[in-house]
Amino acid sequence: MKIYIKRVSILVFAMFLTVGLTNCKSVKNANNKQKGAVIGAAGGAILGAIIGNNVGKGGNGELGAVIGGVVGGTAGVLIGNKMDKQAQKIEEEIPGAEVERIDDGIVVTFDESSGVYFATNKYDINTASQETLNKLVAIFKEYNDTNILVVGHTDSVGAEDYNMTLSQNRANAVANYLASNGINRGRINVNWFGETQPKYDNSTAEGRAKNRRVNIAILPSEQMIENAKKEVGN
Repeated sequence: MKIYIKRVSILVFAMFLTVGLTNCKSVKNANNKQKGAVIGAAGGAILGAIIGNNVGKGGNGELGAVIGGVVGGTAGVLIGNKMDKQAQKIEEEIPGAEVERIDDGIVVTFDESSGVYFATNKYDINTASQETLNKLVAIFKEYNDTNILVVGHTDSVGAEDYNMTLSQNRANAVANYLASNGINRGRINVNWFGETQPKYDNSTAEGRAKNRRVNIAILPSEQMIENAKKEVGN
């Protein structure tokens, strides 16, 4: 599995208001560590990774307010280093999950193949999902200066309103599991999008299984940002 790193090109952003996306293996992330020194606020890339190319209706508020932007300067370099290490740890501990390093955050996508998944019309945390989430809990405890955003999704089977509630229940189920296993609930936010943001083809059983998913975004906390700034004397 690869950790996909999406970098923002500040020159292109300033001149053309676009985002440059570049992928590479987790072991080749030196540019990602350095990007904090030259990049301004750009929370949209994380948002796109969580909900897809088009922002649909649903959820409990603006994700952008939770995500925030990229930390600039040398403090951003320190934060990038820490987030790179955490992303690599997730990659090592949870094979099958899609791990993306975007801006100052990490986005993890779980589906049927990665150990956190849901049966049709269900939002319970099954045994396989518990095993995977337990590994994630251990990582969150090790890296305890981050915030966590859990986003729920469904396939297209059933009524749209029903699926919106189902995706909310899935996000809350994961958030509650993390909290019940020692993660401070104050670190955790939830959002949900029902069937409005499929990543896979809902006309196939395989695609529907993958769309019954959760994403988890891991983001620097205010304390982490302040500590980084103090460390570099900003």
